[in-house]
Amino acid sequence: MQTTDNIETAIVLPSLSDSHERQRTLLIVDDEEGPRLSLRFIFEDDYRILLAEDGPEAIELAREGTVDAAVLDIRMLKMSGIELLKRLKAMDPDIQVIMLTAYESLESVRQALHFGACEYLNKPFDTASMRAAVATAMERRAIADEIRANSQKIDKLRTEIRNQQMQLEMLRTQSEIYASVIHDINSPLTVILGFVALIDHHLARVTRMEENDVASVKDRLTQISNQVKNCIEISRRYLRFLKPTPTEKSTVAINQILSDLGHLLRVHPAARHHQLVIRSLPSDMQVQINGTELMQILLNLAINACQCSEKPHQVHVKASQLAAPLSLSQFVDGPRDLFLNRDGLRNTPPLLALSVEDDGPGIPPEAVPQVFEPFFTTKQDCQGAGLGLSIVSRLTKKAAGGIQPHTKPGAGTRFTLYLPAVVAEPISSEMAPESP
Repeated sequence: MQTTDNIETAIVLPSLSDSHERQRTLLIVDDEEGPRLSLRFIFEDDYRILLAEDGPEAIELAREGTVDAAVLDIRMLKMSGIELLKRLKAMDPDIQVIMLTAYESLESVRQALHFGACEYLNKPFDTASMRAAVATAMERRAIADEIRANSQKIDKLRTEIRNQQMQLEMLRTQSEIYASVIHDINSPLTVILGFVALIDHHLARVTRMEENDVASVKDRLTQISNQVKNCIEISRRYLRFLKPTPTEKSTVAINQILSDLGHLLRVHPAARHHQLVIRSLPSDMQVQINGTELMQILLNLAINACQCSEKPHQVHVKASQLAAPLSLSQFVDGPRDLFLNRDGLRNTPPLLALSVEDDGPGIPPEAVPQVFEPFFTTKQDCQGAGLGLSIVSRLTKKAAGGIQPHTKPGAGTRFTLYLPAVVAEPISSEMAPESP
């Protein structure tokens, strides 16, 4: 099993000085040529200057590239400065806008500030005041850029942490699955050791082998051989799940998986005091999914069902074959129902339906839309990290399957997993799995 000891993550946040490295862009919009040229003369050595004589032209310039700050005349033909302010802010909320007018009114000031202007100056403007206003606007833009960049880095880091936690949870459940291999192999090994002890004890008591003695020893050796074959088959099966060959399709016999699930849940702490019923198929099928990943899905669903209530309750796992494609229109999302991966489902028969159902308290209606989200959980007393159903979601989508939770508050929950399948080859009686 992999570990994640000594993991260090370095986060490099941009400084304010970094935000000044690129040349900032100042947009100047005025329907009078004199103020436009005056402002260009004042700032052309400091910023990249864009000039527009009306609102539509300014909008086109803003669409073509990033504008950090803008100086807008309020009274213009075609489009007022207030309307242009609203349009620019809709395109980029972080753009810093200075309003400029020769006809100041309390209402125009109020509207400009309401729609996000950072400064309001009168014509004719004072050069020092204009320089200070634009410098402040550019600094505010730099701070906004820094906040946005840091937010993106934080979001990326959160995603990486979430993926690491998901991988750790998947490894944890895989370790539980491979613990079932040891459990499965332990049973035939116990039988082998018992027969070996009997043969040794029998041979120690006889000095001469009679015909009956030879037959007895041969019979026990045959049984030992069969048990050894069982151990080999179990080992090969799980190794094949772990490392499929590049040309091998990931398929697994569903009845064997259900048998393994039963073995694992019998010794799982979450299943204690609850009644577990697993019903396999009368005629086995091969499912198009990696065996370990299917076990992870079923294990997470079954453990969730067991942990839905501390009171003793029933958990049913059932498999059934579908000969026709699903009519997806019948699955309507609502307070009790949800269908995951509707568009990604390979809805071509034969299909396998696997349901995990409990008669517990059910899922609260407001929680149903969130059940597959990472870290969301309704469990109490820290029973889970909220990753189990997220793993189910990820593995179901990977297998081109679909899953539908259906819940009735106070009456239980059923998760039905739909997977592409093929009809399995007949299994010999010698290697047929035991019913759980």
